[in-house]
Amino acid sequence: MTGSTSRRGRGAYAHRLERMRNQAMVPPFGEGRESDTQQTKTGAAVDCGWGRLLFGQTFESAEALVETMRAEAPERRDIAVYVRDPHVVLSLAPQEMFLDPSHTYRLDLATYKTARRRPAGFFIRRLASAADADAVNRIYATRGMVPVRPDFFWSQRDSRAVTCFVVEDELTGNVIGTVMGVDHGRAFGDPARGSSLWCLAVDPQATRPGIGEALVRHIVEYFKARGAAFTDLSVLHDNEQAIALYEKLGFYRVPFFTLKRKNQINERLFVGPGPEAELNPYARIIVDEARRRGIDVQVTDAPGGFFRLSYGGRTVHCRESLSELTTGVAMSICDDKAVTRRVVERAGLTVPAQIEADGREALEAFLAEHGSLVVKPARGEQGRGIAVGVETMEHLEEAIATAKLYCDRVLVEQRVAGEDLRLVVIDYRLVAAAVRRPARIVGDGRATIRELIERQSRRRAAATGGESTIPLDAETERCVAAAGYGLDDVADQGEEIAVRRTANLHTGGTIHDVTGEVHPRLVAAAVAAARAIEIPVVGIDLMVRSPREPDYAFIEANERPGLANHEPQPTAERFVDLLFPLSVPAAVRQAALLDGRDRCSA
Repeated sequence: MTGSTSRRGRGAYAHRLERMRNQAMVPPFGEGRESDTQQTKTGAAVDCGWGRLLFGQTFESAEALVETMRAEAPERRDIAVYVRDPHVVLSLAPQEMFLDPSHTYRLDLATYKTARRRPAGFFIRRLASAADADAVNRIYATRGMVPVRPDFFWSQRDSRAVTCFVVEDELTGNVIGTVMGVDHGRAFGDPARGSSLWCLAVDPQATRPGIGEALVRHIVEYFKARGAAFTDLSVLHDNEQAIALYEKLGFYRVPFFTLKRKNQINERLFVGPGPEAELNPYARIIVDEARRRGIDVQVTDAPGGFFRLSYGGRTVHCRESLSELTTGVAMSICDDKAVTRRVVERAGLTVPAQIEADGREALEAFLAEHGSLVVKPARGEQGRGIAVGVETMEHLEEAIATAKLYCDRVLVEQRVAGEDLRLVVIDYRLVAAAVRRPARIVGDGRATIRELIERQSRRRAAATGGESTIPLDAETERCVAAAGYGLDDVADQGEEIAVRRTANLHTGGTIHDVTGEVHPRLVAAAVAAARAIEIPVVGIDLMVRSPREPDYAFIEANERPGLANHEPQPTAERFVDLLFPLSVPAAVRQAALLDGRDRCSA
């Protein structure tokens, strides 16, 4: 028995040694592996649209890898993977290259187990159209990822090395997720029959649970069916949510290293956290754009979102999108919703009926006249204290009491049916238009409504830098009760439930770009409101039946509109253009990208 146990122990130890050799001690191709050299491409580089994957094990020398990395195109991100001697490569170009702070994870496909239950409400398919490509780039933009060249998917549509899948929502038909896979055998004749997963991204507006896991499983099963032995992926060391998902599916860490070039895209990975790291997404999007143009940035108060931009002798102090260019008068007009309404009404805009919450008889008459009301503090932002769809005196009195917690003056307004449309106007031109929708959840037949809300809050917080969560408060309970449920009830699979009535991002609302389809009359109304207030940067909120129709009702003006979450519209670029007209705009950088691509293909 002792001998048998000893043999089993030696066998297990030998297995661990063999796996270590396979993962990290195999010599580079061309050193003692003649049969592999005949099948393997030397200096393998695969174009993925956002940059190239350089397979380090196929390069004959560190010098050859460095020279290839130096050919990186503008506005692209090349990644050198499976670099066994990163210290040698870095010694050749210490000012140009850096060691990526990512872990490599591997899944052995021979031991992979498929899921017992398939997710519902969406399906996964290959990317198949220009609309799919646009949707993928939109998702990349919302996640801060490098966009893919528009022509890439079509130039690579017959490629057997790179495959791109998308997730389509069964109800809306929208693309809500994407993943890219690379077959190493097709890419460079990999004798190890490897594959890798890249660019896993889920639309932050998606309400369906389990999209990320479904995409990972799909790409894994795709490669397993084609005879791959393993699937690898690279993930930033501090991405705990993603790492937890990968480890749940059976991925384990392997000792491989990744190198990247020091460029503007990768800057945050090699310079270390600076003062701007503490800025919220609405300030950071502006700071990042300014840095890309060579504008000096000084963070004056990170928690408050304050920073100072300097360029060519000009200095502008900002709080997110509120700058010194906005006057105190314009800001005070926007700060008081009753004043804002009067100013834009005189400019000819359509406004809903409104009274101050003063006197029960007047309130009863107003409720009887309009049937459904909106209650909001006269001052305030981020949807705090607002109640929508108030239809009884009891609810009205409760809503007024809640609103008074935020401001002594409370406004009661006629509720206008429709969708909440935010128009971002910069320098009296429309830059972005987006429909904002209240938070909703989709039942899965298993989790309680409370659990679904908490999950969606975590996803929204992760996607927005902690800016968007669904509060579990009395308003949420009322919305759930209106659907016939309690927070601890289980909703049927596929049933969609609105858990908020306001479409504010900070209470879990989602935002959907409609810039290309907004009606000209709505644009004219937004610009007219900005001119009436005399404010150079403003977010105008309208209630509309549809962004394609001319009818609207003015709701309010925000003097500090969030410029994040409007991807792919160039909100931050236009803001910096306004502050510093002589700085290098995005169009010039795009021209440099096209020129660089032409030179690379020549």
